[in-house]
Amino acid sequence: MTKITYIEPDGTRHEVEAQNGATVMETAIMNGVPGIVAECGGACTCATCHVYVDEDWFDVTGGPSHMEEDMLDFAFDVRPTSRLSCQIRVRDELDGLVVNVPTRQG
Repeated sequence: MTKITYIEPDGTRHEVEAQNGATVMETAIMNGVPGIVAECGGACTCATCHVYVDEDWFDVTGGPSHMEEDMLDFAFDVRPTSRLSCQIRVRDELDGLVVNVPTRQG
């Protein structure tokens, strides 16, 4: 299993185990991580699963696709490491991934 740590804006940490092949968004929803709303269910048609990938992990996750960049235009407080968690597929290389949840979803 791949471990992912979600950090809420107040610093509360949620370290969970993720199934390879699932997305970072699906894993958050299955584990009740606050702040990941996922209104579109992972179809990349909203920005309510926005996260900030920890800088140490951004090269591993890679940057957003063009479609994802378009959706990030609707996110609140976009930063250089912003990603939609529905677009990050869990794999062995992401074991230990750390993402921060924004103060609000756009």
